[in-house]
Amino acid sequence: MASKPVSCVLGMLALLAALPAGSVHAAPPPAHMKEYAIMIDATTLHPPTRWQVPGITPMIMTMDPDSTEAYSTTERRELKLKPGSYKFGTFTFDFPFQITLDGKLDFAQSLDQCVAGRGTQMLTVTCSRMYPYGGKREYDYK
Repeated sequence: MASKPVSCVLGMLALLAALPAGSVHAAPPPAHMKEYAIMIDATTLHPPTRWQVPGITPMIMTMDPDSTEAYSTTERRELKLKPGSYKFGTFTFDFPFQITLDGKLDFAQSLDQCVAGRGTQMLTVTCSRMYPYGGKREYDYK
């Protein structure tokens, strides 16, 4: 009976010895699975309000505004986001934005009067309402 555990250990050692050098370490995650630190700055909004990124932050519409855990526009927040499409929203407006495979922000050019940070990792929201479009949207919600 004692020979069975010994043969198992020897077999495992033989398998490890057969592996190519460096294969013990895991490969980095694929680009679409990597999380990036994205700073959200809506501190210039007046009056202060609550905001959300659905599926990532606490929701603003389902809780009492005075006792909610939703983030306030009185402070900047860092979110860990994977590449993909997201939506920033308050009680009065929302807009879509994307995180590219290299971890940079992208959003419609029609938002440039109210949103800054394209090509960076800091999303800055400066308008309390989003209606500077001129009537034509450059994006569609999916």
